[in-house]
Amino acid sequence: MSNEIMVVDPLERLDLLKSLASEVRVRILDLLHRKGPKNVNQVAEELGLPQSTISANIQVLVDVGLIETKSQKARKGSQKVCYSTFSELVVVFKDRTPAQDIGVIEVAMPLGLYTRCEVSAPCGLCSKDGVIGLLDVPDTFLDPDRMRAGLLWFTRGFVEYQFPNNATLANAKVGGLELAMELSSEVPGTSKDWPSDITVAINGHEIDTWTAPADYGDKRGKHTPGWWKLAGSQYGDLAHWRVTNNGTYRNNNKVSKCSLADLELERHRSIRIRIGVKEDARHPGGINIFGSGFGNYSNDIVLRLLKA
Repeated sequence: MSNEIMVVDPLERLDLLKSLASEVRVRILDLLHRKGPKNVNQVAEELGLPQSTISANIQVLVDVGLIETKSQKARKGSQKVCYSTFSELVVVFKDRTPAQDIGVIEVAMPLGLYTRCEVSAPCGLCSKDGVIGLLDVPDTFLDPDRMRAGLLWFTRGFVEYQFPNNATLANAKVGGLELAMELSSEVPGTSKDWPSDITVAINGHEIDTWTAPADYGDKRGKHTPGWWKLAGSQYGDLAHWRVTNNGTYRNNNKVSKCSLADLELERHRSIRIRIGVKEDARHPGGINIFGSGFGNYSNDIVLRLLKA
C-alpha cells in the first residue's frame, strides 16, 4: 500500500473521476489498499468476479494512474501484479480568477496540503481550533483533517508539496523562483538555543540547508490562538529563498550553486517542494512549520515565479 496522496483538480482530471464511477473499480482500489499487491486472478477471486471483468477495469485504473502493474516471475512464465499508487485522493478546485499580469505568478499552499510525508515523533498537527488527530503518532499526518492544519512539527523526515507550475499554463519564461515560509526548530517545550538543520529541496535538488537557531516560546506568536499553550512553539523566523540563473539565495545571501537550469521547470507540470530534517543532519533539532492562524505571519507556504 502506498502512503502517497494525489491532489487533483476535477476540471483537469475528469478522466480520473469518471474512472471512479464504477463499483467494481472502487472495490479493486479498496482491496489493494487494504491487502496490498495482488495479481489479476487473486483480485478476481477476492471479489468473486470473472477475470475478464477484472482485467478490463484494472486497465482503466492503470490508464488514469491509480494503479501500477509490474511483471513478476511465476511458476509458469510471468504474471502481472497490481499495486495501488495512492492511499488518498484529494479533490481541490483551483482558483481560476484571472489575475493582473504584474510579472509574478504566486501560489499560496495551505500547510496541510502536502502530497508526501515521512515523519518521526515527536510530531503533530494543529488547526486554529485544536489538535488534529493524535500527538506523536506519525500516521496522523495522513488524517484528512490535516487540510485544516496551521502548525505542524516533527523530529526527522520531511513533508513534500506539489505546486502547480502555472508558468507553463501562462506560456511564460521564468526568470526566478521565490519560496517563503515561517520556520523554527522543535524541542519538547521551547528553547532559545536549539539549532536544527532544515533542508529545502525543489524538484529533487537540494537548494539549501538552513540552521534554525531556536524553538521560540518567550512570547505568544502574534497570530497563535489563545488555546495553544504558551509552553509550546509560538512563532518562527520568516525564511525566504530565491533561485536565479546564478544560484540560490537565502535572505539575499548566496547559499548554493543550484540554479533555475537545475530545476528544469519547463519540463514539469508541477513543482515539488520538500522541507525536512535529514537523518544525518549535524543539528537534528526538528522542525516547526507555521501557517495560516499561527506564528507571527499567519502565511501559507508561498511560491512565486518571476517572469523573465
